[in-house]
Amino acid sequence: MGSTGDRIKEVLRRVPCGRVATYGGIAAITGLPNGARTVARLLHSSAKSDALPWWRIVRVDGTIALRPGAGMEEQVARLADEGIAVGKYGRVDLAAFGWQGA
Repeated sequence: MGSTGDRIKEVLRRVPCGRVATYGGIAAITGLPNGARTVARLLHSSAKSDALPWWRIVRVDGTIALRPGAGMEEQVARLADEGIAVGKYGRVDLAAFGWQGA
């Protein structure tokens, strides 16, 4: 089996268009309980260079982790382009749009 980073990237690439996953959910699927920060660090360092769908990953409560002016607006726009509604406070309804893996 590949490295932890490779396994995380493979799971991230499986998050379908129009759905979101949580950092912790990706970590759990990858076999890293309590690995949400590892997922966040990998996205921060590799999302652009490895063409990972970083905008589809949110916090456990459905909120966007990025702050206004630091990427939140781009994430909201990308999610909206995929038909995902983002609430006023940057929250995605995980019951409607959440993905737990398949």
